[in-house]
Amino acid sequence: MPDESRPTFRQNEVEQTLLGEEPTYTRDQVAELANVDLERAQQLWIAMGFPVSPDPDAVMFTDADIEALRLLTTLVDENVVEKSMEVAVARTLGQSMSRLAEWQVGVVNSYIRSRIAADAADPDAIRSESRVTAADTVPTMEKLQNYVWRRHLAAVAGRALSVESSGENDTVLAVGFADMVGYTSLTRRLDVSELTSLLEEFESVATTIIARGHGSVVKNVGDEVMFQTTDPRDAARIALELHDAFADRDDVPALRVGIAVGPVLARFGDLYGSVVNMAARLTSNAHPGTVLVDSETADALSGEDEFYLKSLRPLRVRGFSKLRTYALRRNRDHQREGSRDTER
Repeated sequence: MPDESRPTFRQNEVEQTLLGEEPTYTRDQVAELANVDLERAQQLWIAMGFPVSPDPDAVMFTDADIEALRLLTTLVDENVVEKSMEVAVARTLGQSMSRLAEWQVGVVNSYIRSRIAADAADPDAIRSESRVTAADTVPTMEKLQNYVWRRHLAAVAGRALSVESSGENDTVLAVGFADMVGYTSLTRRLDVSELTSLLEEFESVATTIIARGHGSVVKNVGDEVMFQTTDPRDAARIALELHDAFADRDDVPALRVGIAVGPVLARFGDLYGSVVNMAARLTSNAHPGTVLVDSETADALSGEDEFYLKSLRPLRVRGFSKLRTYALRRNRDHQREGSRDTER
């Protein structure tokens, strides 16, 4: 019986092709050449999401691994990153890149499967051609993800500098959640391809609306998207646009949205603090097709003619004492329905 813990010849071939060089170093050699303590090197390696072989003589590292270890530890040595945050930086990079790699391999595998299905007469030839194609796509994907990263870096740095120039010590943001109602029960009726299409459509439309509305996606978690804006008015417009986009569609469940405004902690691409928890609580208590906002958001929108805010009964939710909430609508929609009621 083959040892499944050991990489097969094909795995070795693929890894070597994608890494661009053949592994030539053991873990002790890498640490020595990078001038890094072995324990520290292993800790960073694990934080990035890679397993450590129990065999100290296993040859599994390349010159690129040595260079990466030097670069990461240099950030600490030059005081760019605090020593206490070194592992967290490595872990965040590893988790982000792992998700990106999963998606990229999925795309290439879909192409490979379609080619094999199209010409099953010579699958070995197709597999060989597909491996070459996969290797050829790596430079393109590398350039593309570097471009997207730099664009996001510029946008985030711009927002950070704007906050610093305002003299504010805290990062005050509008944080919103939007999720699909009844998603859990829906997954029981959908097959994998249907669920994939649903999530892709939801994420695609939501991302477009959020970006167009001067916001940014913090993260997608299945049936839910978390977003942020620096202006509460933008968050309100995004929430209403999200409802409009899915209101009359049978293929996507109705949405519910919650928005809260206040100081947040931005850490490694995510947001933390009571404001985030409040926005999540508002979302879970919103009725399908509605937007709930907190009092801070309501105060920020109160002078805007385009919005209508209705004060609701305070919510009793864990962690918050009588949370004041408001239903948010467009003023024109409220007036239109008011006119219809009058006519009746």
